[in-house]
Order: sequence, then structure tokens, then C-alpha cells
Amino acid sequence: MDFGFYFVISVLGIIALVKSIVIVRQFERGIVMRFGKYHRLLQPGINFIFPFLDSVINVDVREKVINVEPQKVITQDNVTVEVDAVIYYKVVDPVKAEFEVEDFNYAATTLAQTNLRNIIGDKTLDETLVARDIINENLRDVLDEATNNWGVKITRVEVQKIDPPIEISEAMSMQMKAEREKRAMILKAEGVKQSQILEAEGKKEKQVLEAQGEAQAIALKAQAQAKAIEMVSHSANLHFKDNAKAWKQFETARETLAKNVKYIIPSNAQLINLLGLDSSLENKKSE
Repeated sequence: MDFGFYFVISVLGIIALVKSIVIVRQFERGIVMRFGKYHRLLQPGINFIFPFLDSVINVDVREKVINVEPQKVITQDNVTVEVDAVIYYKVVDPVKAEFEVEDFNYAATTLAQTNLRNIIGDKTLDETLVARDIINENLRDVLDEATNNWGVKITRVEVQKIDPPIEISEAMSMQMKAEREKRAMILKAEGVKQSQILEAEGKKEKQVLEAQGEAQAIALKAQAQAKAIEMVSHSANLHFKDNAKAWKQFETARETLAKNVKYIIPSNAQLINLLGLDSSLENKKSE
């Protein structure tokens, strides 16, 4: 009987020891409940509790995602659009997250849908389509403020789609197509204009170069002609000055002889050479 008693006590001790060891994973926090009341918070690793008295609730503190289902929202200019969103959140206070809200996913989804209607309802369709970042930021701020009491941090909110009615989408598509065609025509016109400008500048430069070439040719020709005249003038001064002087003397002699006046002319005078009498004088000397 003593052996059986000790055996039972040993088994109960082993069971109690096993149940007193609690392992909390890295991405979790453990909430210890004693007699149905919050007692303390367990950190990741090996923890010890009182068996049979304490119970542990594990809370995941990793970042999670909630998909907000699409809903129809009316813009300020009375256009119905279909909007959905994605909410990223993280538990920062496990105790509040466990005890302050019953179903966080449902509460956050409902809150996001309500605030989406309010935010988009204050904007026109055009503002809604181009201000998605502003909508994301406003919705995140509103959700983060509301969930702060729940121990949850809203890290990011992304509006995935904002779909207007089909007829408006078709009209917007046609408008975008017209804008693209307009830009293409403008670019084409700019290209033609630039091409014409470049062509005109090319012709202008060609004419300038041709004019400069002609001017240089004329200048060179004028310089050559001036050089030729200079050379002729120099040659005339060099070779015809004496002959012109002799011719003048001959004219004077002719006028004098016409008056039957006799003059004695030296045999070596230039006038004898000019009249061709030098040969006759030489013949007479030889006789």
C-alpha cells in the first residue's frame, strides 16, 4: 500500500511538473490566466506556471492582413464606385487585443468600410481616382486612432481598386485615347516644325558659306589683278622709261630739222640709235 501511494504521488508530481512548463514561441506572447483573471504576460522561451491553477492564452504578434470586401460608395458628385481595401495590422498590446475587443477582424473590417464611405463621399470622382495615396493615409489614421484602445497598430492601408460604372469607364477610356492622340499630333507637329527649322538653318548656312567663298574668290582675283598691274607697271618703268626719253628727243630733233637748222649730234648719242643711223656711221668708218 505504501508503494502504491508513493507511485501515485510520483505520477502526479511528474504530471504537475510537465504542466508547469510552458514554451512560448518567438512570434507569440503568453497571457497567464489564474482563476479566470489576467495574472501576467509570458515572453518567448521557457516559462513556468502553477499547474491546474493557471492557464495560458497565446497571442500572435506578427503583422497580419485583413481584406475589406468590395462595397459600393457614392462620391460627392453622385457617382457610384466600387471600392475595396487591404488592412495591415500588428498586435502591440496582447492583453488589450485579447480583452478589449471580441472579434478584431470583423471590427476592423466594419470600421474600414464605414470610413471609406465617409472619405470617398467627401471627394469627387476625379479626386478619388487621383488621390488614392491621400485616401490610404486618411483611412490609416482613422483606423489607427480607433484601434489604439484595442492594443493594435494599423501599419498600412491600401485601397486596391476604385471602379466607376461601365459607361463612365468607357467615357474615360475614350477621353484618354483622345488625349493620347492629341499628344501624338502635337509631338508630330513639333517634329515637323523642328525639321523645317533645321532645314532652313542648313540652307542659310549653305548660302552664307557660298557667299563667303565667292567673296574670298573675288578678293583673291582682285589681289592677283593688282599684282599683275603692279608687275606691268614695274616692267614699264624699268624697260620703257629710256625709250620714252629717246622718243621725246627724237620728236624734238624732228621739229628742229623741219626748220632747216643744222645741229651737230655726237655719234654716241641715243638719237643716232633711235634713227638707225648708227649702222651707216659704222659703214663709213670702215670705208
